[in-house]
Order: sequence, then structure tokens, then C-alpha cells
Amino acid sequence: MKLATLKRGGRDGTLVVVNRRLTHCRTVPEIACTLQHALDDWDHCTAQLQQVYQDLNGDPLGRSEPFDPSACHSPLPRAYQWADGSAYVNHVELVRRARGADLPSEFWTDPLMYQGGSDAFVGPCDPVRVLSEAWGIDLEAEVAVITGDVAMGSNSAIASGSVRLLMLVNDVSLRNLIPAELAKGFGFFQSKPACAFSPVAVTPDELGPDWHESRAHRPLKVHINGKLFGQPDAGTDMVFDFAQLIAHAAKTRELGAGTIIGSGTVSNKQGGLQGSSIANGGVGYCCIAELRMYETIETGTPRTPFLKFGDRLRIEMTDRSGDSIFGAIEQQVLPCPT
Repeated sequence: MKLATLKRGGRDGTLVVVNRRLTHCRTVPEIACTLQHALDDWDHCTAQLQQVYQDLNGDPLGRSEPFDPSACHSPLPRAYQWADGSAYVNHVELVRRARGADLPSEFWTDPLMYQGGSDAFVGPCDPVRVLSEAWGIDLEAEVAVITGDVAMGSNSAIASGSVRLLMLVNDVSLRNLIPAELAKGFGFFQSKPACAFSPVAVTPDELGPDWHESRAHRPLKVHINGKLFGQPDAGTDMVFDFAQLIAHAAKTRELGAGTIIGSGTVSNKQGGLQGSSIANGGVGYCCIAELRMYETIETGTPRTPFLKFGDRLRIEMTDRSGDSIFGAIEQQVLPCPT
């Protein structure tokens, strides 16, 4: 099943069911007006939503309208909680190697996680707006899950059953603000502006056999200014699966329905700078910082600049037939209006 939120009907938008091919959608006010409403009453709503989905796939023109990703909010325009992990330890290891630091052994057994701002997300086709290029604007392409209610202390087996929906994420980072923030010992805040999610959130069964072990085993494709920048596999080198990330988040608190948990930047282990880029036959990267890390490790200095105003980004995941699963995050980096 595929669900989206249109920019109509107030701050939380209007829930629509979208057909598998992402061509048509249908509002479902008789079932749930918003996605959060559906998540709050998932056991009651899901069968009805699934029936609408089946009807749309059989006859997309019946009581439907064309689906336009540019008319969408992120599936949850705002959420009660957004917690982003760092499940790809390769990414963390590269960051530390670039500054000559060792990776603590516990990073392989205990995931990193930060709590991001969730009061307002950016639409999947809305601009990334930043006040200054000097802040080091970077994308971070990730996979995320939306959970149902999760009890405090839930183990991974219980947590795996709480996954309701999957999405893609552009977790924008302002790299040049990060060092000073982390030096304070209190985590990210100013360096993590509003992020964007894919136009559509999907139930795990939409990935078929490519959803297993609480991981999405498909390449995550990133384009910058129309050029393929990366396509690492989201299931490969994911040290902590989503069940483990959810259990980690729930260790000392309950998670309410609608909690979003991110994977962190998707990253595959590769053979250094010469073997990691798309041009050299590698799988590339899901953030510019990772390329700059390879450059620093191998040449002593980063060469690739961070994003500039006017740059365009595209993040997408396709199925085995080449069809888009979530729709694409398509954004342009622009200055904030003065």
C-alpha cells in the first residue's frame, strides 16, 4: 500500500491512497483525514485503506485524481518524534579517519542516534532553503520507517513488528556548523535544518523480497545537477537494522504512533577514492561529506565543494522492474528570501 499527503486541508494536509504506479490517488475522508489519524487507529484503518489501494490498482480512473508529487507534503508534514540513527558504521568510520581519530569499538555494538526537529518537514519537491552557502550545505540520502506505538524496553523482535511504513529522506546537514556544535558536547541543533521525505510512504510488503531482516535491500540513487552521484545498496553494510534502531530508541521511553526513525546516510564499504566513485566503477555516495572524506584521506585535502545555491538534487529508489517505489525527492538549493 502507498500513502501520501497533499497540501490541502490545513497544516497536516489531506491523506490520499496512491496506486502502485504513482499515477493516480484518492482521498479517503471516510477512513482517515490525515496520515497521523490513520497511524493512531492503524488496526481499524489499514484494511479499509488496503481495499482502496486494490481498487486504485484495478481501476485508477474510478473516483481518483492524477497524482502530482509536487503537490505533496512529506507524508507526515510534522511528527511527534523524528530520531535519526547512524546505522552505516562505514560512514562514521570515514568521518573519524579523515580527522585522524580512531573508531571506538562500541560503535559496532551500540548505535548512534540524535533527535531532530519534527515540527515542520519540507515537501519532497520544495526547495532546500539556507541563509548562507558558507555553512557547508550537504544532502544525506537515507531510508526511514514510521512506527506504530512501541512500549518502553521493547526488544528487536517486538520492534520489528512496529514498522508501519517506509520512506526516503533527505536529511540536510550544514557541515561547517557541526564541529562547533559537537565540541559543546550537547549534539546537533543549528546544523540540522528541516529535512524532506519522499512523496509516498509505503508498507514494507511493497518491496517484496527486497524487504527482509528489517532492511530495504535496494540501491538508493542520488543525482546532483542531473549527474548520478551515488547508488549504494541500502541493505548492504547496514550494521544496525531498523528493528535494532527502534529498540534502541525505545530503551528508556515509549514511542508514539507516527514516530519516524532514520537509518542515517546510506554508505557501502569501498576501495578508497579511486574505486568508490561512479566514474571509477564504484557505487558512489549519498552525501558530499563522504566523498570529501575519501579525498582527505588519500590526498590530504578535500576538493569537492558542498552544495551551492541553484544546485538540484534527486533521491529515488526503484524496484527490480525499474519503477519508482516512493517517488523522488527533487529539490533545489535556494537562499532564504530576505
